[in-house]
Amino acid sequence: MFKNAINRLRVISVLEGLSYLYLLYHAIYSKRILGIDDAIKTPGMVHGILFCAFCIALLDTKLTQKWSLKPPFWIFMASLFPFAPIWVEIWLKKQIPITKSDMS
Repeated sequence: MFKNAINRLRVISVLEGLSYLYLLYHAIYSKRILGIDDAIKTPGMVHGILFCAFCIALLDTKLTQKWSLKPPFWIFMASLFPFAPIWVEIWLKKQIPITKSDMS
């Protein structure tokens, strides 16, 4: 799964997207509606760490795949919107190079 930069980016992108959704919908609901003051602290920290890992993986993928600035820009922009990592996952899956071992 982690054999190449694109697969690493795919995994981290999905985890970061899920943590973002959790933070937006569950943690904020728990804090604002239910009044639990510490509801955002831990999920916010986890999301922040995953977002930093996502940015590093995106840079690594850009350098490894020798992309222009356009694909990383749009992938980064997609990370700012809920459910957009689904589009990123589909697009990145198409970018994985086929090797001879995959053909047999």
